Amino acid sequence: MSARIIQTNTAPFEKRPIDPVTLDIIENALRNARNEMDATLKRTAMSPGIREQGDAFPLIADHNGKMIVGQFGSFIGGFLDQYDGTLEDGDMIFLSDPYSCGGAVSHSNDWLVLLPVFKNGRLIGYTAMFGHQADIGGKVVGSMPIDSRSIFEEGVRIPPVKLWKKGEYNEDLIKLVMHQTRKPDWCQADLNALIAACRVAARRVIEMADRFGEDVYVSATEELLARNHRAMKQLIAGAIGEEPVSFEDYICDDGMGAGPFKIKCTMWREGEKVVLDFDGTDPQSQYSINFLLNENMFRMFFGIYMIMVFDPQILFNDGFYDLIDVRIPEGSLLKPKFPAALSGRTHALGRIFDILGGLLGQKTPEFLNAAGFSSSPHLFYSGLDAKGEWFQLFQIGFGGIPGRPMGDGPDGHSLWPGFTNVPNEFLERYFPLLIENYETVPDSGGAGLHRGGNGINMTYRFLADGTISAHDDRWFVPPWGVNGGEPGKRARKIVEKPDGTQIIIGNKVDAYPVEAGDLLHFITWGGGGWGDPLERAPELVGKEITQGLVTPEGALAYGVVANDNGVVDHAATEALRTRLRAERPPLGLFNYGPDIETLRANCEAETGLPAPIQPVWQTLQAAE
Repeated sequence: MSARIIQTNTAPFEKRPIDPVTLDIIENALRNARNEMDATLKRTAMSPGIREQGDAFPLIADHNGKMIVGQFGSFIGGFLDQYDGTLEDGDMIFLSDPYSCGGAVSHSNDWLVLLPVFKNGRLIGYTAMFGHQADIGGKVVGSMPIDSRSIFEEGVRIPPVKLWKKGEYNEDLIKLVMHQTRKPDWCQADLNALIAACRVAARRVIEMADRFGEDVYVSATEELLARNHRAMKQLIAGAIGEEPVSFEDYICDDGMGAGPFKIKCTMWREGEKVVLDFDGTDPQSQYSINFLLNENMFRMFFGIYMIMVFDPQILFNDGFYDLIDVRIPEGSLLKPKFPAALSGRTHALGRIFDILGGLLGQKTPEFLNAAGFSSSPHLFYSGLDAKGEWFQLFQIGFGGIPGRPMGDGPDGHSLWPGFTNVPNEFLERYFPLLIENYETVPDSGGAGLHRGGNGINMTYRFLADGTISAHDDRWFVPPWGVNGGEPGKRARKIVEKPDGTQIIIGNKVDAYPVEAGDLLHFITWGGGGWGDPLERAPELVGKEITQGLVTPEGALAYGVVANDNGVVDHAATEALRTRLRAERPPLGLFNYGPDIETLRANCEAETGLPAPIQPVWQTLQAAE
């Protein structure tokens, strides 16, 4: 089964030599076209998640479906292998079902548009974009139920269908889809924005082919892929050893009482190829934290990590994919079997980046990042406002980015570098709420020579009765530190009633009732620290006290004695550091914090919530 490409001109493209100037012009024109896709989307979308936060991912691919510019890597090759229909000039594909595209979109909230680009009867490329829809129906507001046991509970699933067929719009299809969502106005606008972004990029591709000729344009895309292949081949040879290296991290829980869930990856080099094997990852969950990890997506994650650490000037594209062998066991948390629920896959998606850091840094600890990418916190708030009109908020929160070899982790930053926050003014204008606080949490970043980024405390005052849902992780297993750095602090969510009563709720909870006047303290985790905290400059620690990033009590973790004004007592600091160095054990490469049983005891004492209990199969594995 594979797609049939219908072309009225089947002449093969001629290979043309590409001079450096032409290649540079085409490369930068493609980068600009990708940026224009983002700009088009943000100017025409309506939902806060896409319009304000940029939760959408563009792609421009060559005529074989390989990504030339983009972010997540190309799914097009796998899609073409699975799609049993035709593609011709005037068609546009629309889909959202992860199981129909090998996980290219990893839950049904992500709507994807794919546009084949034809010129003079020949296919010269593809443009594509997907974005997270605020609601696609299903059993809970936002369509991401924590307790779902299958994808059928998570809203409308759209198989690959033709949104446009030979230039004709399928209006009935869109009416059917929009009938399933609680927010058809947002979804219709966001879908139109995805379509417009793809069409803008397609026009730019055609303009380049007009300017340089189709053969030169196609030859240039092939050279961009080949150049990336050469560069990545050198990086792999220099950075990846033949001896296997393993690393594992844990999703705290599934929101239904079970956890933690292990993700394990082993890496080694065979000749010029790197193997990334997820054998040892826990079996799929009964609930929605499964992540259908597309192999090409992970290849791009790996490539981006390598490039950003070793050579940031390299263009991201799919040219290096044949150098990476990704092995994911069937039936695991990262390759669940249909119809496993997928809507809560964000936690595993974020944890993949922490695992990559742990893998790649073991051979070269000077390049090792701490943990802290970890998840992508979600908040949902919905109900009827004072006018009796339905409102519905979906917002992505930010945590602390890990300490890094080149410096501190940013405070309260998104896992995805292109994301931005929803402005507080926007929230207060369009939803019945006030933002009482929007601040970093002092001392939440792990202590280190380079401090982990602090988490965020975003405090909402609700002005209307309704329900909230929270989807977050790192509330049980903390983000680890490296090279002597300390772990970051864990996330927590607190509802405060008007009389001051505080209720700690779970970090994965759906449809929690709130009343007008209630406060929600949405507190995210801090990033792990990098390097020996006793080597951090005392004056810098003192400055951060004045900035509200560190407290005088927190400064003691750096061996720094200072007052509330950040004035350092140098004699006391030197004495404290001398004592701490003498008393502490040797510094390890990783600092995971307390063992699992201590974590359980601490968690229950701090929150009053039961710690997650290992699933039955984990208990059986331990016994064996």
